[in-house]
Amino acid sequence: MPSGSPAFPQPPSGRPVRVLVSAGEASGDLYAAALVGALRRLQPEMEFFGCAGPRMQAAGVEPVVDAASLSVVGIVEVAAHIPRIYREFRRLIRAARERRPTLAILTDSPDFHLRLAPRLRAAGIPVVYLVAPQVWAWRRGRLKTMRRNISRLLCIFPFEEEFFGRNGVRAAYIGHPLTRLARPSCSKAAFLEKHRLDPDRPLIALLPGSRPGEIARHLPIVADAVRHMEGQGGGHFLLALPAGLRNRTGERFFAEPIGGAPIQIIEGETWDAIAHAELALAASGTVTMEAALLGTPMVTFYKVTPLTWWLGRPFVNVPYFSMVNLVAGKRIVPELIQNEMTAENLANSGVSLLRDPAARSRMKQELDGLVQRLATTRDPMENAAAAVMELIEDVSNVQRGC
Repeated sequence: MPSGSPAFPQPPSGRPVRVLVSAGEASGDLYAAALVGALRRLQPEMEFFGCAGPRMQAAGVEPVVDAASLSVVGIVEVAAHIPRIYREFRRLIRAARERRPTLAILTDSPDFHLRLAPRLRAAGIPVVYLVAPQVWAWRRGRLKTMRRNISRLLCIFPFEEEFFGRNGVRAAYIGHPLTRLARPSCSKAAFLEKHRLDPDRPLIALLPGSRPGEIARHLPIVADAVRHMEGQGGGHFLLALPAGLRNRTGERFFAEPIGGAPIQIIEGETWDAIAHAELALAASGTVTMEAALLGTPMVTFYKVTPLTWWLGRPFVNVPYFSMVNLVAGKRIVPELIQNEMTAENLANSGVSLLRDPAARSRMKQELDGLVQRLATTRDPMENAAAAVMELIEDVSNVQRGC
């Protein structure tokens, strides 16, 4: 083994370390796949199984459960899917009991994973939690569950380590994975040529969400906003979707809300679309951080059902909804949330930014400052892999009676 390389522990049985990995949405799938890759570089014989999306499966995680089956957001929206989600929950627990992994890595999706963690702990399986649940924003009652059932919490925002540590959760800030992952794959000229776009017209990236439920709520409003913007000078409007989404939902899912709006759909090129756009209209969530890291001015928005909003709003304890503004501690980007998210408001905010180069330049400078705050000297996934290895070594020492 090269000098300085950590000795990777093996269980007393001598069998390769087996790890349960679970993620329930596109961003979690991306982060978990990157962590699996970092762990495989340290120990190629490690075995992975669990709830896996396409990136995790490509990284070699055996999919006991397909992550797409868990991709639902909203108090009311989840209710209709509870029987299916519970079936997947039981399947994952059954696999954990049968295969006895050394530990489990649960990524984001707290509604699912904070119910899974106690069952894993009861089965003697330590839990690493990647991407901290946002209990500093709402539902602080979850802290009790986290203290009892999470062995290591890996945080991607700098303020989280202190918050969770103060509340009795063993937490470590690893850095934001997207600072190393979010990159365009080609130049702007090549991208425009590929999609036959006029370089003299502004490019607007439309990012209504990665989950079908989010898209169904947002896309009709976004399409109406595009019609308004087209009447005020327009541009090229690209609806950027995760790869393969249209195959899963069907073309009609997009055709009906788009109608005759001048929207071009692309799949699997979201970072290119964002990086080369003059403006992004982005659903609040991970994609706003992607836009920030790629330096693209944006207008953010989000909408849930009226009942979900009524039930959830009293429990939200933060001044902003966009993660970009939360991390910055001030309003860098516009937020159009719930009733404020109308086609007219979205169009007016977008046109205002497009017509004001100085405002876009100021926003870019603010976003660059945010990126500097999130930068780490070491790859966040290497930090995460080191934390996982440390816990595996602790487990192995206990098993050996050390």
